[in-house]
Amino acid sequence: MRQFIAFVIKEAKHILRDKRTMLILFGMPVVMMLLFGFAITTDVKNVRTVVVTSQMDHLTQTAVERLAHSEYFTITRTVGKPQEAERLIRSQEADMAVVFSHDFASKKDGIQLIIDGSDPNMAQQWMSYAQQTIASANSKSSPINTKLLYNPQMKSAYNFVPAIMGMLLMLICAMMTSISIVREKEKGTMEVLLVSPVRPLMVIIAKAVPYLVLAFGILITILLMARFVLGVPLQGSLFWILAVSTLYILLALSLGLLISTIAQTQLVALLLSAMVLLMPVVMLSGMMFPVESMPTVLQWIAAVMPPRYYIDAMRKLMIMGVGIGEVMKEVTILALMTIIFLVVALKKFNVRLE
Repeated sequence: MRQFIAFVIKEAKHILRDKRTMLILFGMPVVMMLLFGFAITTDVKNVRTVVVTSQMDHLTQTAVERLAHSEYFTITRTVGKPQEAERLIRSQEADMAVVFSHDFASKKDGIQLIIDGSDPNMAQQWMSYAQQTIASANSKSSPINTKLLYNPQMKSAYNFVPAIMGMLLMLICAMMTSISIVREKEKGTMEVLLVSPVRPLMVIIAKAVPYLVLAFGILITILLMARFVLGVPLQGSLFWILAVSTLYILLALSLGLLISTIAQTQLVALLLSAMVLLMPVVMLSGMMFPVESMPTVLQWIAAVMPPRYYIDAMRKLMIMGVGIGEVMKEVTILALMTIIFLVVALKKFNVRLE
């Protein structure tokens, strides 16, 4: 046991000595949380809106004021013809136009929305927000009664925080663990470690322990920033959030070990990690795009992506506030993947290096 602890301390000192690695490990979560929380956002705000009307009667004025006073739309201009509004949108001077018919006041109807559809997702949101805002302004019509559960303000941070957790924990644990073990192979020091009194399995576990501790530090940093900086609530049990995250971290470490048994150099380990982890995690985990909207082939590939299940579980636990019973499917899949990665990695790990 004393020798095992000595190996853990040795690996921890090696990590702490590399200031650049430490800066990346703890700087990347902070930067990504700030970027996704404040800069890279899908929230609807300040949509440049043109009003098209031939006469500004009381009802039209009420609807326009309702749009102007909302935080979503900014009225930039009032024009008389739809063609003028289309010209402004084509010249990128406006994002949307609200066209009121000449008999809008008498019929309480006759509104057309002209929207820049170059970004379909945002265009759909602008249309939905505008329809609800105008409907609520017209008290004589039947407004659309919409109730949004879990995220009534439609903050994009509610979606991105669990996704960032899944991406960062996977990349840091798997990539850094694989590179750490391959570094010993590349330098020729792995042979020395394997002939030491400590069993080979204990050597591998000892190298993984410091990254396990670092992963917990990163996890706590993300949760604190999510709660106190971005205002994302932790509706579910903190115990189960940490428990499921621990399972996911163990899965990532097992995958890193598996990559290290395949790669012979740090460059190969880095490339494998990037190809196997980075692009699939971002594109196929449901982080940016819903898996259900993907082609069937990509849905099959997404089904074997561990971050997909962790991100789903975190959204349910953190945002929806469900119990552990509601995420047992995701937890079971993550546990099976962890066992498979660990068994395959240990089988491929050769005590006698070629």
